[in-house]
Amino acid sequence: MELRAATTDDIDAIRRVARESLFASYEHAVDRPLLEEAVDEWYDPADLDDDIDDDETVCPVAIVDDEVVGFAESYVIGRRERVGEIDWLHVHPDHRGSGIGSALLALVESELKDADVDRIEARVLATNEAGTVFYESEGYELVDERAVEIGKETFEERGYRKQLSRLTGISEGVVETDDGERIYVAFDESERGSLAPFYVAYADPDRDQRYGYFCGNCEGTNIAIDTMDRMECAGCGNRRKPSRWDAAY
Repeated sequence: MELRAATTDDIDAIRRVARESLFASYEHAVDRPLLEEAVDEWYDPADLDDDIDDDETVCPVAIVDDEVVGFAESYVIGRRERVGEIDWLHVHPDHRGSGIGSALLALVESELKDADVDRIEARVLATNEAGTVFYESEGYELVDERAVEIGKETFEERGYRKQLSRLTGISEGVVETDDGERIYVAFDESERGSLAPFYVAYADPDRDQRYGYFCGNCEGTNIAIDTMDRMECAGCGNRRKPSRWDAAY
């Protein structure tokens, strides 16, 4: 097995691995048309080209017998603290159980550590039992669970975290919305946006009741989320791509 940085010549192979990996991990729980839609949406060739050429992303591929059989992508998000977010990690079903996922993850973690992140985060649908077991076996701690809407169905999504250093800076702030509501913004819970991170906001200081999201670019709370979990701030146009279901194994 060889690990190297992805190139634009790998795009077709990456799309093929993503499709087979998603189907193997989720076809028992998610309808095939929705999975096909997810592949087209998340692994659009133009988007992959941009991601691979982006110096801020870590995008390795695993090669066996001159063929791409696995890949990963991660990046650094956050302003008040640095968080490495794993966007996806896929291994072709024919090559699972051979250590390729662990090798890809180790490379991603090494590069994120070099970027001085405070922690690394990943999210997996609970129905992907192999994916959740993978992160737990790699030393990631289950830190939250939330319901996500995919198409017309609701799924449980699990968030995993590996702490690398003590947090610095502000972890939470109190913000008053335009409607006069007081919300509690968790600066240690963020999602990557096109202009700045989106931070999770709660209606109570104990973080028991979810409020929504807080835009790190314009500090607005009017955030729209569609059925593919795509997010956009109505105030400034800050966007997050649709959530991807990691099929790590």
